[in-house]
Amino acid sequence: MKFAFDQSKIFPGTWREVWVYVPKQYDPKVPACVYVNQDGIQWKAPTVFDNLIYKKEMPVTVGVFITPGRVIASNPDQALDRYNRSFEYDGLGDKYARFILEEILPEVENMKTSDGRAIHLSKSGNDRAIGGSSSGAVCAFTAAWERPNEFSRVFSAIGTYVGLRGADRYPTLLRKYEPKPLRIFLQDGENDLNIYAGDWWMANQMMLRALNFSGYEVTHIWGEGGHNGKHGTALFPEAMRYLWKDWPGPIKNSGSKNPMLTDIVIPGADWELVIEKFAANNSLAVDQQGNLFFKDAVKPDRNYLTDAAGRVVETHIMVIPQAIDKFKGDWEYRIGGKALSPDHTQLYMTDMDSHWVGVVQIQADGTLRHAQRYGWLHSPDTADNAGAGGVICDREGRVYVATGLGIQVLDQTGRVNVILPVPNGSATDVIFGGKDFDQLYISSKNRVYRRRLNAKGVNGFEEPVKPTKPKL
Repeated sequence: MKFAFDQSKIFPGTWREVWVYVPKQYDPKVPACVYVNQDGIQWKAPTVFDNLIYKKEMPVTVGVFITPGRVIASNPDQALDRYNRSFEYDGLGDKYARFILEEILPEVENMKTSDGRAIHLSKSGNDRAIGGSSSGAVCAFTAAWERPNEFSRVFSAIGTYVGLRGADRYPTLLRKYEPKPLRIFLQDGENDLNIYAGDWWMANQMMLRALNFSGYEVTHIWGEGGHNGKHGTALFPEAMRYLWKDWPGPIKNSGSKNPMLTDIVIPGADWELVIEKFAANNSLAVDQQGNLFFKDAVKPDRNYLTDAAGRVVETHIMVIPQAIDKFKGDWEYRIGGKALSPDHTQLYMTDMDSHWVGVVQIQADGTLRHAQRYGWLHSPDTADNAGAGGVICDREGRVYVATGLGIQVLDQTGRVNVILPVPNGSATDVIFGGKDFDQLYISSKNRVYRRRLNAKGVNGFEEPVKPTKPKL
């Protein structure tokens, strides 16, 4: 089946075509698995699906093949359409994933086949695959990266993991994040493009090495071809067998080789919701017993605490962190948060308007000297800064910063080694609490979450601790 879609709110004004493949074996009583492809129908996919589903080498799957959007010129004789392909496909962020999930798939489920079967699609990410070629491959990977609980299987042919709109960052980001439940099939050829934006052949190999380092389920087939679909078409059946192998069993990763990540993360210990309707933006505080204090979002005159046992109770007490509004040193900036180093000799301060974490040395008389833009943070694709807010240190000297990408963890030399995603995507404050100060509390979009780590936080009311010298 085929339809045109021109009602997007996420990509306003765009027009595109969508084809929907429904196999003969589809039973509307059982929600079908889903495969989404960018750039319309490729790989002779309907024929491949017919054969693989018939042989039970992949599950009953509805295919959704989407073309990139165009903003149609009001007068085609005098003007060109606006071609949205690179904008939709090459950039990072969740915009295209939301477009599929919120606009296209619901539209598909409004359809019926020619013999009257209603279309019901599985909502489980384990039942969904996504793929594409070139920029469409990056788009597919980004959708799964941003929504791993919605898409778990990725087919990437001659993927454009280069510097067109930021996808060259993926090999680095992959190494810093906890591995996500994804299975990836990579294809490329040594005669792929090598142009102003980068080297496709080398970029795909960097992706493979990063995926392997990070513990993902990944396989690849390299060839000698160029930037075309010949090789991808030839191996598409094999790719589908790999992506759907052992279905409906869950996809598992083997664990990252990132030493800081494995040091601080406790397997199986995930984020827990503590409370909703909380006033965010740097108002978390703890006392000497590890109790967490925060304000109510609706009634700011009410204060709450989460005690060391995890219970949330109302209190008339509120622990307020010492405020520093501005520091004038080698540079001036708007402070989002501040934290002491374990030895109490350095003060880290986040800059709300950039991707920097500042540091100053605390002198014996309490004055601050030797300021530097010291820590470098990753920024979301949709922002011009890291969105840094609260900051806290652990006793090993690691620096935890609440940012638009979640919690970014820097080593003592100011390098981000780890990024911990948070449930709502971004965080505004972070602090260690709990009886042993090993519970990392965050504020995120009017909610408070916590997660136990294999690390203990630093507090100003404790005796200084000299951490181990960092690796330079």
